[in-house]
Amino acid sequence: MIGALEIVAYVAAAAVAVYGLATTLRNRPPDRTHRFAVGAFEAVLVVQAAIAAVRVFTGAALPEQSTFLIYLLVSVCVMPIALQFATAEPTRWGGTVIAVGAIGTGVAVWRLHDLWVAGV
Repeated sequence: MIGALEIVAYVAAAAVAVYGLATTLRNRPPDRTHRFAVGAFEAVLVVQAAIAAVRVFTGAALPEQSTFLIYLLVSVCVMPIALQFATAEPTRWGGTVIAVGAIGTGVAVWRLHDLWVAGV
């Protein structure tokens, strides 16, 4: 894993979560800015996943390789699903759905770090 990219992922997860909760408190449904925020966060996650997958498949020995790969897949899939749920029926709670997805993704990135450090 790349330390700087992990920090960017943590900051992006926190920013998306705070933004989602802020719009919930303002009683606003998700809008275009939510899509942009989730898209930027997702771009960071995809880059991280691509780099990590290449490293795993080219020789990084991890004790729990299958668990690592599952967390890697989950970290990339959660935010698009959360955005879909949030915008399917736009209510004030859509921001909370996005925030919960961002928090869950941040935890997945944290777990990826733990699994990576245990093996390398």
